[in-house]
Amino acid sequence: MCVGKAASSLVFGAGVAFVRPPDSRRGWWMAALKKCQMADPNFPSITRHDLRHTAASLAISAGANVKAVQRMLGHFSAAMTLDTYADLFDDDLDRVGNALDDARMRSTAMSSSASV
Repeated sequence: MCVGKAASSLVFGAGVAFVRPPDSRRGWWMAALKKCQMADPNFPSITRHDLRHTAASLAISAGANVKAVQRMLGHFSAAMTLDTYADLFDDDLDRVGNALDDARMRSTAMSSSASV
C-alpha cells in the first residue's frame, strides 16, 4: 500500500475517510500481514498495537517530549504516557547531562576568551 506514496503520505485512509479497524482473525490487517510474511518468511507476526508502540518509541528516541507523545497517542494524560513508556525516557537523563556539560564547556570557553 506504500508503493508510489510520498514519505509524508498516509498509508491507510485519506485523512477524511478512514479504514475500519480490522477483524483480528481475518480482514485487511491479516491479509497485509500474510503478504508481508509471504514476501519475507522472517517477517514477525505484529499487531496494530505493536505499530503504535513503535511510533511512540521512534518519537521518544527522536527527542519528542512527553506531552507531544501523549497528544500523538491520544492518551488522557502525560502521566498515562509516562506509565506506559517511562523506560524509554531513561536516555533523556544522559542527554540532559551531556547538554549541561556542553553548555558548561561553552560557557567556560567564552569566559576564557573574554578575559584575554
